[in-house]
Amino acid sequence: MKIERVHHVAIICANYERSKRFYTEILGCRVEQEVYREKRQSYKLDLSVNGQYVIELFSFPNPPARPSYPEATGLRHIAFGVRDLEEWMDFLRSKGVEAEPIRIDEFTDKKFTFFSDPDDLPIELYEL
Repeated sequence: MKIERVHHVAIICANYERSKRFYTEILGCRVEQEVYREKRQSYKLDLSVNGQYVIELFSFPNPPARPSYPEATGLRHIAFGVRDLEEWMDFLRSKGVEAEPIRIDEFTDKKFTFFSDPDDLPIELYEL
């Protein structure tokens, strides 16, 4: 018996429309399903990357803020693999998204950077 792969990452956002735009229009995730759950006063948005289901984006009324950045207990960040990190840096800047300077992974010699989603969730882009 073994785990086959990561199925998805669940993210709770403070402003559903703002986060939905960020993940679809800036990061290019595709909406697979969007459901409003009346009992919870909450949206659940299923997002995919290249046809693979990756993110569940949730909205809840008045969610608590993240306790610290980024070293709070729990999920540290989400990382996406990209082919051309410099191209992504230019694209993010054109959309008004500030990213950290590109760094080199000391173990793989691969380039990576971090930026934040609308709720300050750290996101990493890692060059494949």
